[in-house]
Amino acid sequence: MALFEDRAAAGRDLARALDAWRADDALVVGLPRGGVVVAAEVARVLGLPLTAVAVRKLGAPRHAEFAVGAIADGVRVVHPDADDWATPAQLAAVEQEERAELRRRQALYTVPGRDPAGRTVIVVDDGVATGATATSACRSLRAHGAARIVLAVPVAPAAWRPEPGLADDYVCPHPQQHLWAVGQYYDDFRQARDAEVVALLARDLRAD
Repeated sequence: MALFEDRAAAGRDLARALDAWRADDALVVGLPRGGVVVAAEVARVLGLPLTAVAVRKLGAPRHAEFAVGAIADGVRVVHPDADDWATPAQLAAVEQEERAELRRRQALYTVPGRDPAGRTVIVVDDGVATGATATSACRSLRAHGAARIVLAVPVAPAAWRPEPGLADDYVCPHPQQHLWAVGQYYDDFRQARDAEVVALLARDLRAD
């Protein structure tokens, strides 16, 4: 049974669980593409600035939606059991392709003046399945000087938690005992497009 009509509805729901940061000098950071749609609603409801951090999943061969790892700026995360899903050569080929896409997204989604250094950052995605992309994003933001990291997702496996030291706070209002795919909790989980993400980031800048 779906929990959310779409990502925007999930963002409004998530914002209620993040009300403690309403008066904070925090920066909301969405994971493109779908996570930015959720993050935009969180930022709007809480009255906080919005930006994005480019992250790319390393999908398993023949099962591209299953993340065996992820990459972000200066960060590479690989699941300990990745060898069960891909040979080193297969994983290297996937990574080479995804690094090119990562560079493209970094150029497209970077928002001037939204530096995480010294700030609390609320890292938002549309959900957690394996946790690889969330882990990669948080590590990258920490390396870029984020003072405090709040990892916030609408839905995730009940047993999943960020690794020690990854996030200072973890917020998930709808933990699930049997989560196989994040999309199963959305009525509308269509792929977000570049134009939508860019428009959301531009709208937030105009609201400053």
